[in-house]
Amino acid sequence: MELLLGIHILGGSIALLSAAVAIVTKKGGKQHRRFGKYYTAGMLCIFVTAVPLALLTNNVFLFLIALFSFYLVFSGFRFARNKSGAPHVQDWIAVMTILLSGVGMAAFSFMLLRQGNSQWITLIVFSLIACGLGISDFIALKNRNATGQQRIARHLTNMLAGTIATVTAVLVTNVTTEPIWVAWLAPTVVITPVIFYWNKRTLS
Repeated sequence: MELLLGIHILGGSIALLSAAVAIVTKKGGKQHRRFGKYYTAGMLCIFVTAVPLALLTNNVFLFLIALFSFYLVFSGFRFARNKSGAPHVQDWIAVMTILLSGVGMAAFSFMLLRQGNSQWITLIVFSLIACGLGISDFIALKNRNATGQQRIARHLTNMLAGTIATVTAVLVTNVTTEPIWVAWLAPTVVITPVIFYWNKRTLS
């Protein structure tokens, strides 16, 4: 357990630092691509350790968030590399996984609501984001229109959404808020306008 947790924290540190460098460097440049790969590797490390940690601790919440977070980064990475817009098998598997994850988060949030646990708010928000992005990505894959600037916009959207997940994990681990969902949703509230701004700038 301690080893898994240590690797999990290491992956999170790599992801957070790499995301910061990728954001401030020239988009599409050598350093941006390099640290984007480091970021993806860090998030992969988080995912492959979060799943067994969730199973060992019987933590459904952690399992669903792990699926959600990794999809964002994986799909963002795929949009960066797949210039043709033609979907591959792994793209379909990923998008179906995020849709199922979104439905799972909605169901679990309802259970938490009935128990009086305020974390239902966090899960329902993440569920809406997961389903919204999943449906949007599904349509883009089906129509094969994630090319040109649309492809770049989707790459930015999903990678920055993955960054929200990384920042959120650091925040909830180190900061205590009341109610608890404030720490979980604060990065989403702060970074989402940046996503809209960069999308508008990319597509204009």
